[in-house]
Amino acid sequence: MKPFLLGSRQTRISSYPLDPNFKSRGFGLVNKFTASMGADQLTARVPHVLTVAGSDSGGGAGIQADLKACGARGVYCSTVITALTAQNTAGVQGVSIVSEAFVEEQLKSVLSDMRVDVVKTGMLPSIGIIKVLLRNLKEYPVQAFVVDPVLVSTSGDILAGPSVLDCFREELFPVADIITPNIKEASTLLGGMEVKTISDMRSAAKLIHAMGPRNVLIKGGDLPASMDAIDILFDGNEFFEFHSERIHTQNTHGTGCTMASCIAAELAKGSSMLPAVKVAKHFVEAALHYSKDMTIGKGSQGPFDHFMKLKISSQPIPFDPNQLFLYAVTDSRMNKKWGRSMTDAVKEAIEGGATIIQLREKESETKDFVEAAYKCLEICHEFGVPLLINDRVDVALACNADGVHVGQSDMPARVARSLLGPDKIIGVSCKTPEQALQAWADGADYIGCGGVYPTMTKANNITVGLDGLKNVCSASKLPVVAIGGISHANTCSVMEIGCSNLKGVAVVSALFDQECVMSETRNLHSELRKHICRG
Repeated sequence: MKPFLLGSRQTRISSYPLDPNFKSRGFGLVNKFTASMGADQLTARVPHVLTVAGSDSGGGAGIQADLKACGARGVYCSTVITALTAQNTAGVQGVSIVSEAFVEEQLKSVLSDMRVDVVKTGMLPSIGIIKVLLRNLKEYPVQAFVVDPVLVSTSGDILAGPSVLDCFREELFPVADIITPNIKEASTLLGGMEVKTISDMRSAAKLIHAMGPRNVLIKGGDLPASMDAIDILFDGNEFFEFHSERIHTQNTHGTGCTMASCIAAELAKGSSMLPAVKVAKHFVEAALHYSKDMTIGKGSQGPFDHFMKLKISSQPIPFDPNQLFLYAVTDSRMNKKWGRSMTDAVKEAIEGGATIIQLREKESETKDFVEAAYKCLEICHEFGVPLLINDRVDVALACNADGVHVGQSDMPARVARSLLGPDKIIGVSCKTPEQALQAWADGADYIGCGGVYPTMTKANNITVGLDGLKNVCSASKLPVVAIGGISHANTCSVMEIGCSNLKGVAVVSALFDQECVMSETRNLHSELRKHICRG
């Protein structure tokens, strides 16, 4: 069945930038800023998700999970309840379906009053309710439509009959931007097809995509005989695998609802689909890890803690690939040589135009390193620049840095992710296409490729040259920053290799082994800007 377009309202005011490449399938939005609005009005705009789902009296899944997930992601969430359930950690004891008329009244109440960015669905127990939803979304179009096809509860209770399945396939999926079935739901949607391997998940995603959704995410948390929790995203052209540690815990009730709600929340904030799924995957993994020993209820499937009991003193700066433009890496020996403190070096680099800072400290005691990192973090955040720590996840945790950068012989990125949580930035040093692909699978945000040229900052560092850099960039699904021997003389040669995901250069000696860090950074920043203007 061909997708159909709904709605005619074309103007929506937003204060956050939408990815220009992201287009909603069914409820298309033209996002405009009006010249008549002041800055105060724009900054007051709050991303908004409407969840249309069932209520879980135990608080682990459904509407309750959606509210908590959106709250944890910093997004406002309104609700339309389609069914009331009596359920707990042991299972579902009863279901009472809300009348179609009252579901419609709820929808109109929210949609006519509030500017909703994304609608996310959970339990849709009847054909009538699905039709009511589609009719209202035609009248009140939104930015994106996320469908979590809740067919069976975690405990095995059937929540949607065969006629509802047909309506899902024929009417709901063709207007969905993404649907998020687990392997059991995927099997049900495909008439009982076995989904037991990664190959099966890929086949299922492709077959479900043919039903009309723009994107299909098959969640493989229950995949048998897999050491990892693997999810597969298919966008109609390409498959993406998301790997995470399999957390051994009974507290998994509501993971599916949470995953879909996190995706909806990120889309509401302006993200495009791929990074939205990636953030959601990281969030669920981190929440499961922090909740694995929590005990609530006597049943076999407990809820988990969406807020993770994390004591975070300040919010990390979100990752943007453009931050890799001029990546400054400090060096303790150079600071000592020129009589600078780490904080002085960082401040000068930022004032000269550095767009991200990495602290690489090999000689200080941990206590001194943490104290200096705290001060550097204050400086970086004053200018809105992320601060990463080289190798030392313990220091990053202690000072609440924005992330870490690890090498091939350091802590694996996936382990760093499980320790730091979903919002931190993680970079990985790579020299080969295979290492770049592994960094993607392990949940890294970017890779640093090099050394491109010989450098004195690392002994016996094998160089990859411009051809090696190009090969890694071509293979990588992540943004890339080039590192190793980068200077004013060769920066343009590096940036002219013709790879769109090469976002910048990482520099050590050319900035910090100089008399004036600020002026050298400013000069290099100018060289990079000239390259962009010529491009």
